Parts: sequence; structure tokens; C-alpha cells
Amino acid sequence: MKRIATSNKLLNVSPNATLADLKLTYRSLIKQYHPDKVIDDDAKKAEFEELSRKIIEAYHFIVSIHKETHEANKEAYLQLINQTNISGIDYKGSNVIIDFEDGSSYEYLGVPKNVYVKLMQAPKLARFARRHLYESYIYRNTSKTNVPK
Repeated sequence: MKRIATSNKLLNVSPNATLADLKLTYRSLIKQYHPDKVIDDDAKKAEFEELSRKIIEAYHFIVSIHKETHEANKEAYLQLINQTNISGIDYKGSNVIIDFEDGSSYEYLGVPKNVYVKLMQAPKLARFARRHLYESYIYRNTSKTNVPK
């Protein structure tokens, strides 16, 4: 959850900002801190490159977990979690990453270790995930392929 707060702060947006507001803020910040604006100052150019990279990452992260993004992809997501088998599960920090057999992958943020342990001990992974994980935690699609449109 710290990443959400850090990303919102970097973009200078409220947690309730719309996708349109996020896009406007993002474009404004990228124009302001674009490395090509710096001439004859390698240190400042490197600073702007790093800041631009952080702004881009923060924007894509916030968009990926935004409620408008979830609403737009809800039908495909529900079909995925109800009809596609789990092919792998990983736990990093407090995030559960679930890989599905169709090649898609979702990351669930802020999942306590005890929930992950119960998931791994469950006789039916998909059933436990549907009841205790999929709609209970902030999630985002992390796969490079099969991204719902």
C-alpha cells in the first residue's frame, strides 16, 4: 500500500482522481521533467531521466489498479477467474502473484502472509482464491500478453 501512496504523491494526485485527471497530470509532469529539455548539464539531465522513469512507472501502476480500469476490464477478469485454471502462485513481500494457464498474470497487493499460507494449503486453490483473494484485495494485471482490452 506504500507504493500506492508514493505513486499518488509523485504524481501529485488524490486517491480519488479520475483516469482523465491522472492522464493530464502525467502529461504535464512528463513535459516539465523531460530529459530533452536539459542542455549542457549532464547531472540535471540524468536527474530528469530518473524522475521521468519514476513518473512513468507511477502512472502505469496507478492506472493498472484504478477502479475505472477494473470496471472496463471486469467482464474479461470475471471470465478469467471463473474459467481459467491457476498455473502458478508466488508471494513477494505482501503481494500474491497468480499465473493463469492462458498466460495472464495478476498481482494482488497487501495480502497478509497467513492468507497466502491458507491459499497454499487449500485443497482447491481456485475455490479459495475466488472466495478470499480475487475481490478482497487491490489487484492489477501484470502479464505482457493476453491483457484484456
